[in-house]
Amino acid sequence: MSVQTTAKTSRPDPPRRTGTSAAARWRALRRRPLVTTLFPFAVVIAVWAVVAELGVFPSAFFVGPATVADSLLTSVQRGILPAYIVDSLTRLAVGTGVGLLVGVALGFLIGLNRHARRFSWPLLLFFQAIGDIAWLPIVIIWFGFSLTSVTVVIVYTVVFPLIISIVAGLDAIPTNLLRAASSLGASRWRMFWEVYVPGALPGLSSGVRTGLGYGWRALIAAEIIIGTSGVGFMMFDARRQGDVSHVFVGMAVLGVLWYMTDALVLAPLEKETVERWGLVEGIGR
Repeated sequence: MSVQTTAKTSRPDPPRRTGTSAAARWRALRRRPLVTTLFPFAVVIAVWAVVAELGVFPSAFFVGPATVADSLLTSVQRGILPAYIVDSLTRLAVGTGVGLLVGVALGFLIGLNRHARRFSWPLLLFFQAIGDIAWLPIVIIWFGFSLTSVTVVIVYTVVFPLIISIVAGLDAIPTNLLRAASSLGASRWRMFWEVYVPGALPGLSSGVRTGLGYGWRALIAAEIIIGTSGVGFMMFDARRQGDVSHVFVGMAVLGVLWYMTDALVLAPLEKETVERWGLVEGIGR
């Protein structure tokens, strides 16, 4: 019996698929956090530039990103924009700080005391429906065109969503968990710190995010109406002068500041509280 062997002929390597490798590189690039963050903004800016270049709207009402960038650079060089940003952030910090103290205290009181909830819940729903702008006329009469008026409006805006979110978080605590802690002999103080506080963290975190967002909008509205400085005042003053580019500068600054606040403060706060206590698997999934 003869065995025939065939020599293996060497075959040339198949040609590389340039398109496939390029697509793979693009997918890998898209996974990078910086690219993922900046790519949507690049698309919006490109569309914005095209619309401005085509002259779809008159230049007196709609300017391109290059003009806005020039106005931004001029405001920074003159020191106007940095000073206004500091004023706005200071007002937001003061109003939000007071609002958090009041909202957290009232949220746990109303959420844990059925008599307080029965009395205050209709009032919460009533006053939450009254927007912060509706309070500005009476606040101006009470406190004038002052920092107090702005602070009062921000506190009012922050408190109500925070209270309601905390109460919702407390209501979401499983009853079996409360019964288990009580059967193990947990005191009221330990029950509060080891059961109620961790259980309310998802609602508290959501309330802080929502309240701070509403407070930011209330700040800009107050600065537009009664402010003498700040980003909102800069936008309103530019509108009176017919300077559309500085209105766009203010809008861009507001968006960037809020994005930085969310990414550098609120998201880490959620990860260090909600996820750390093991109540949820992850944020933003």
